[in-house]
Amino acid sequence: MTATPDLADRYLAAWNATDPGTRHTLVAELFTEDVRYTDPLVDVRGRADLEATIAAVQDRFPGLAFRLAGPADAHHDQLRFSWHLGPDGDGAAPVAGSDVAVTDGAGRIRTVLGFLDRVPGAF
Repeated sequence: MTATPDLADRYLAAWNATDPGTRHTLVAELFTEDVRYTDPLVDVRGRADLEATIAAVQDRFPGLAFRLAGPADAHHDQLRFSWHLGPDGDGAAPVAGSDVAVTDGAGRIRTVLGFLDRVPGAF
């Protein structure tokens, strides 16, 4: 098994990294070179496009952070978890979703299938 629940924490750390250098390092460590990330709003391939997507989300929602919305579940090379994007603390999260990630057998994420459960009306 190469997908483990702690992979979700590392995944969200990459999405929360606001420093471009730190984000680049985290993405390079966690994702395969040809990673594919798909959600209802975007379908990108490759680390550079994923980094650009993460930066765009951070620009759209400044000051908000991703956090797990419950325990992550993993088996074989698959990981499933739900998340919230909101202010630190107990504030209401305007965005929520769930992701399924598939690793390459060596522990790096090669595919992410994202689902948005709650998004702001003006999104």
